Amino acid sequence: MAAAPGKSCGACTMCCSALEIAHFNKPAGPLCANCRLGGGCTIYADRPEVCRDFECEWLTSRDLPRQLRPDLVGTILMEDGDSDEYRAVCAPERPMAWRHPRVFAHLVAVAKSGRIVVAKAGLMSWRIFGSGEWGPTV
Repeated sequence: MAAAPGKSCGACTMCCSALEIAHFNKPAGPLCANCRLGGGCTIYADRPEVCRDFECEWLTSRDLPRQLRPDLVGTILMEDGDSDEYRAVCAPERPMAWRHPRVFAHLVAVAKSGRIVVAKAGLMSWRIFGSGEWGPTV
């Protein structure tokens, strides 16, 4: 899927730190060795398929406002194709960023639509329900 009109990653490199990149044996948390903060990927033209395929929900959705850009709220919103969950993956230095009022309101709205919504921070995760309640996953 392509970026929505008027949207681009710009200086955001959250996916380069918050997500695991098995191709590089990079766990979730540390910055990818190929990433320059604010400058993007140093191997962009030759980046692996996993990096080519990833696009966060903010980038591809016309409906998500600039205020929900990952580097601004500390949370990557994304579909998890393996589990069919809608996820909010937090920046390592902001593990509770999913509780930001704009992010949380969005997660509750997605849960109200019937989706399974999970917020993740490192090894911790929480399920968000359409009622606005939330709790740790097991």
